[in-house]
Amino acid sequence: MNAPHVITSREFGHNVSSAKHLAKEGPLFITDHGEPAFVLLNIGDYRALSRGDGDGAVSLLELMDSMPDTSEVEDFEIAPMVIQLRSEA
Repeated sequence: MNAPHVITSREFGHNVSSAKHLAKEGPLFITDHGEPAFVLLNIGDYRALSRGDGDGAVSLLELMDSMPDTSEVEDFEIAPMVIQLRSEA
């Protein structure tokens, strides 16, 4: 994947053809009110994310689906560590 591009929703609505051209180069983030809202991908990038790109690597979606269910794991707190620095004289 190449470097992502960013355009506003208004720019996307006014020039879909330009957006498609940018998505050929890499992911295109479309913003609403300055915040990312959508991503336009070319089909090759989409397939690489959804099913892997054929090199035997696991896709992001497969990896996420394979993670264990942690919904019933209780929250826990970690006690803060106290570190004392020594000065060398």
